[in-house]
Amino acid sequence: MNEPGRLIVLTGASGSGKTTIAKTIEQIAQTGIEVRFFDTIGVPSIEEMIERYGSPEDWQAAKTHEWFATLAPLLRSGVSVIFDGQMRIGFVEAAAAAADLDRPTIVLVDCDDEVRRRRRAVDRQQPELANADMMNWAAFLRREAIDDAAIVLDTSVLSVDQSVHHILELMDAPVRNQWQSR
Repeated sequence: MNEPGRLIVLTGASGSGKTTIAKTIEQIAQTGIEVRFFDTIGVPSIEEMIERYGSPEDWQAAKTHEWFATLAPLLRSGVSVIFDGQMRIGFVEAAAAAADLDRPTIVLVDCDDEVRRRRRAVDRQQPELANADMMNWAAFLRREAIDDAAIVLDTSVLSVDQSVHHILELMDAPVRNQWQSR
């Protein structure tokens, strides 16, 4: 039987750098490391989320569970995965438990609000995503990461290469934060 693969979850609000990090790793990744992106499933309108799932939060929770059910066989086959998405840490932990996976290494990729505004409004030409709702979402994820003792990678002053290096170091680090009640 193969040793299970390692799962590193990159979460964070839009503009934090998580997808840039994940795409860079995808380009340079060696055999045995896969990169998956939550948003490849498509993100419906808020109205559709409410109609089909009851709320945007319930949609996110359901889709996180679906993703983990999909990732579980890959991880059990020995492949390591870096998973990128704007998921709540609580949803990640619940989905991992439901898929009977060890607790993943969860990394909040974060940056300060001014850097986030510049990345969204100037670098990406998406000023509509540099709004108070996004800043509040970032603050929520930051509090959740601190409460959960998740790893926080502040990309405010790090280059993409430095950020990638930190994540790849985690891929090679001994597994930590296993589920305590297994």
